[in-house]
Amino acid sequence: MFALVDGNNFYASCERVFNPALNNKPLVVLSNNDGCVIARSNEAKLLGIPMGAPAFEYQKLFDQNNVVVKSSNYALYGDMSNRMVNILRQFTPDLEVYSIDESFLQFKGFELFDLNKIGLEMRGRILKWIGIPVSIGLAETKALAKIANKIAKKFPEHTNSVYSIDTEEKRIKALNWTEISDVWGIGRRISKKLQAIGVHNAYQFTQLPDEFVRTQFSVVGLRLKNELEGKSVLQLEEIQPKKNIATTRSFDKMISDLSELKERVSTYSSMCAEKLRRQNSHCNHLMVFIHTNPFREDLPQYSRNIIVKLPYPSNSSITLSQYATKGLEAIFKEGFAYKKAGVIVGGITPSKDYQINLFTNENPNHKELMATIDRLNKKIGSKKLKLASQDPVRTWKMRREKLSPNYTTDINDVIKVKA
Repeated sequence: MFALVDGNNFYASCERVFNPALNNKPLVVLSNNDGCVIARSNEAKLLGIPMGAPAFEYQKLFDQNNVVVKSSNYALYGDMSNRMVNILRQFTPDLEVYSIDESFLQFKGFELFDLNKIGLEMRGRILKWIGIPVSIGLAETKALAKIANKIAKKFPEHTNSVYSIDTEEKRIKALNWTEISDVWGIGRRISKKLQAIGVHNAYQFTQLPDEFVRTQFSVVGLRLKNELEGKSVLQLEEIQPKKNIATTRSFDKMISDLSELKERVSTYSSMCAEKLRRQNSHCNHLMVFIHTNPFREDLPQYSRNIIVKLPYPSNSSITLSQYATKGLEAIFKEGFAYKKAGVIVGGITPSKDYQINLFTNENPNHKELMATIDRLNKKIGSKKLKLASQDPVRTWKMRREKLSPNYTTDINDVIKVKA
């Protein structure tokens, strides 16, 4: 059996854990630069605030309904997600972190156990230990567990937020209830194509001939059909090294100065280097891009990128910053107000397979220096040690005017209790 554990309105729930005054109030969390709504409490959903709503367009509605607006605090949400995963690992070692608020679990050898009872215990422990409400779906396959999770979330008063599809009758009923557009793995284009031939729910999809599904929707569609039929073909996925690593950000203000852009690009390349070291990899090339704000039609527009090949594989912040800023210099043009920049590293190879160059090699001291920086940053606080080319104070130059404290990741933000 598989279980899908999903944090309810996760970002909003994280905010409420440390500020109970937000309970039962409409609450939204905004994206980078306080742009769009990316999380909503149930109360905010009832007001008709859609996902992705531009904050400036809905400001009047926020004011009229006393909607609490928060900037996204990814440090807090990531830490709370890790805590939730650590609790789940106490129930089974077979776990796949699907997203920041969702995890698949597989229960092997639990045939004699009441998994619905285990699901209720998982939910209770997460709620008691870290304060996050979750919904849990249980089924024979990952795709069915997704549907079971939707039912648990939709009908919490009847399911106690835990639902198990453990009989054929429940499977058929759940599939008939699920609209084809809500099936995991079926996007808007495919759902329209299926609706055009009279397939409006998941059960109708399972009644299509295998050959037809394979021909029209490839082997991926056939696997999904098998999953919905109760035949498990999708297993838990192990974390794989990334083929590309990107760090891109929109600025809190438009930038025209080259030296200021260099600082941003240096910071982004250093972050990519840190991610490479974390997965024991090197990169062989990087791409730098910059562009202006396409929504400012009153300003001149410019967009450019460049790929820089490294003379040797590297995961050194010094090396990547050096070549990234050279790339920036090559594409930078005066007279434009830039709104976004980014660094993407590619040609990723394992560190252990490092090929020494006959003529040019990286300074061997970089390896030990980077290891020391990573160790100290982990010990005394993330991003305390930086390159001289980086801003010594700020890492994220974004507009986050409604940011909550980092309650669990910064000692200065820990809640103070007056006794």
